[in-house]
Amino acid sequence: MPVKISPYALGATLYMPAIRHDILEIIHGEKLSGLKSMVICFEDALAESQLEEAFENFTQLATQIKLSIKKPLVFIRPRNFDIAIRLIKHCDLSKIDGMVLPKFTLDSLPIWQEILEDTHLYWLPTLETQDVFSYLEMQKLADSLSTFKDKNKILALRIGGNDLMSVLGLRRPRDMTIYDTPLGYVIKMLVAVFGSTGFALTAPVCELIENLDILELELKSDIAHGLVGKTAIHPNQIPIIQDAWKVKASEFAEAQAIMNAQKAVFQMDGAMCEPATHTTWARNLLERYGAYGLLPNKVQEFMTKHN
Repeated sequence: MPVKISPYALGATLYMPAIRHDILEIIHGEKLSGLKSMVICFEDALAESQLEEAFENFTQLATQIKLSIKKPLVFIRPRNFDIAIRLIKHCDLSKIDGMVLPKFTLDSLPIWQEILEDTHLYWLPTLETQDVFSYLEMQKLADSLSTFKDKNKILALRIGGNDLMSVLGLRRPRDMTIYDTPLGYVIKMLVAVFGSTGFALTAPVCELIENLDILELELKSDIAHGLVGKTAIHPNQIPIIQDAWKVKASEFAEAQAIMNAQKAVFQMDGAMCEPATHTTWARNLLERYGAYGLLPNKVQEFMTKHN
């Protein structure tokens, strides 16, 4: 088994094509300091003609990765089964944390299990195919994963927003969050199905690079739905995404009180707290605090800035 990693450690997950020549600098923190996770992509980010260049680039950089506590989590996303097998057989993946599994379905589960069973790699299966719109199909997948022998290797399930919108022949309007589109229903359904069986889910990308107001609004819904991280496609999105998962001091105090409660029910800040039903929320929030810390005190921040 790989070293236990919290799904909250994912933060903003930045995608980059495997042909980029600054990947090693990003891994070592020389660029984009503070990045929590990244995906080196052999799939959508590359044309077929670029694959060999990508393999050559990745093969070289994989041997040069230095282990560091500051290193972001590093995942690779293969194009298909054959590319995944080639990466495992011919590349040094000892310092790679996991693999993003594209177009993940119930039918592909046993194939991925066979490919990855002798590796240390965490799984990030991506839900992005037509059957994701079916509650019945997702329940079947959740049931299978809940009894899957390597389920502890599944760090989180990714919601592939753009691919799912493509299935519908739609694109997100520029003035709306993803929750204002048909995917709002899909996200709620996936949270109900997979969240209730103990699996973490990450939020779809916000492709509106310049409209950071929409990103901030969308992040509030991501967190309200219990999602644990979000794909980023531009460096400007990274600090906004990671700040959004910081914990409010009031919620932190409430979570601590629930975990340490001696009473079955008590009141705090005008709300009822019931450890029997709120303990899972409190445990998750404290895990999130461990990854991100507290939101800054706005009053103290203002005073420090103006003194």
